Amino acid sequence: MIFHTFLLKYGEIGIKGKNRYLFEDALVRQVRFALRETDGEFTVYKKQARIYVDCDGAYDYEEVTEKLRKVFGLVGICPVVRLEDKGFEELKKEVVSYMDEMYEDKNITFKVESRRSRKTYPKNSMEISRDLGEAILEAFPEIRVDVHRPDVTVHIEVRDEVYVYSRIIPGAGGMPVGTNGKAMLLLSGGIDSPVAGYMISKRGVGIEATYFHAPPYTSERAKQKVMDLAKKVAEYAGPVKLHVVNFTDIQLYIYDRCPHDELTIIMRRYMMKIAEHFARKDGCLGLITGESIGQVASQTMQSLAATNDVCTLPVYRPLIGFDKQEIVNVAEKIDTYETSIQPFEDCCTIFVAKHPVTKPNIDVIRRSEERLNEKIDELFEEAVRTVEIIEIK
Repeated sequence: MIFHTFLLKYGEIGIKGKNRYLFEDALVRQVRFALRETDGEFTVYKKQARIYVDCDGAYDYEEVTEKLRKVFGLVGICPVVRLEDKGFEELKKEVVSYMDEMYEDKNITFKVESRRSRKTYPKNSMEISRDLGEAILEAFPEIRVDVHRPDVTVHIEVRDEVYVYSRIIPGAGGMPVGTNGKAMLLLSGGIDSPVAGYMISKRGVGIEATYFHAPPYTSERAKQKVMDLAKKVAEYAGPVKLHVVNFTDIQLYIYDRCPHDELTIIMRRYMMKIAEHFARKDGCLGLITGESIGQVASQTMQSLAATNDVCTLPVYRPLIGFDKQEIVNVAEKIDTYETSIQPFEDCCTIFVAKHPVTKPNIDVIRRSEERLNEKIDELFEEAVRTVEIIEIK
C-alpha cells in the first residue's frame, strides 16, 4: 500500500499552553532534520494541533518510519492514505479496499472513529463512522465490531481530502531536542554513559560529549568504539560535538603521587573538572554521567559526593536508581549494547586499583590532591589545549 502522508502525534507538548507553538516548531525542525538525507521529497508542517509529513514521489517506507521513530517528542507515527473526495459512496469503496489490503486476516474486531474538519461535508462525524462501519461489515462478514477494545481502529479525517489510517507506530516519546538547553556527557566505551546521554536527550536536552583517551594504554580501536557509540546517540540526539582529551599524563601523575586506593576517585574528579571546562566554554547547563548508586566503588554515595565536590555545574545522573539489567535493556533498545561490550578498554579501566576506597572522605581526598600541586595545573592546561574536536553526525 502506498502511504501519501504521515500524521505525527505528540504527547506532553499538548499541555504546554500558550508556549505549545514553540515546542511544535522545534518538533517540525527535528522531523525535517531527521529526513534531510532520506531519498524522496517531504513537506513537514503543522496544522490544527497536528504535524504532518507529505510524501511526494517514491520513498523508502521502512527508512522513513525508522527515522521518525528516533525523533524525540513523537509518541505516534500514523501512515495515512489520502483519498480525493468523490462522494460518500466512492469513499465507502475506498475504505473497504483499504481494509482488504491492510488486513489479510479478517478475523479481527474493529471500530471507526471519524473527525470532520470540513464542516460543509454532508455527513457529521457519527454518521460517517456508522455508515463506513456498516460498509466494512457488509464486505467482510467475519469482521466484528468492538467499540471498547477493538483490534483495529479505523480513523477517518475529512479535510480537503479524506485521510484514512489505522496503524499507529510507537514513537520515541519525550521532548524535542534543544528545547531544554544543552549539557556535557562524560562518554566512555561502557554500557552506561551512552544510555545516560540518550535518556537526558529524550527530555529535550542537546548533547555534547567528552571522552578521556589514554594512549598508548588505550588503543585507537577504543577511541573508534566511543565514536561509534556517539553516532548511535546522535541518531536520537542530533549532532554531537565530541571532545577527545589526552588524559595519559594526568593519569600517570596521579598514579605516581596519590594513594592507589584513591586513584579512581581522584582521576574521576579531574575528569569532571575538564568536562566542566568544556561545558562552560560551550554554554552547557550541566554535566551528564552514567553512574548508578552502588554499581562500582566509584559510585557509592560517598564517592559520588566526592566527585560532585569539584563541580559547580549541576551533575545529572539519569541512571542513578537503575540496576544493571535495566540499563542493558535500554542499551539493547537503542542499539549501543553490542558496541559497548567490544573488548577495547578505555582509560577508566586501565588504572583501576585492586582495592579502591568505597567510602572516601572528601577532606582526605583533598589532602591527597595537594601532592599534585607541582604539575597538575600545567598538565590540566595541556590536556585542554590539545583536545581533539570531532563532529559526530
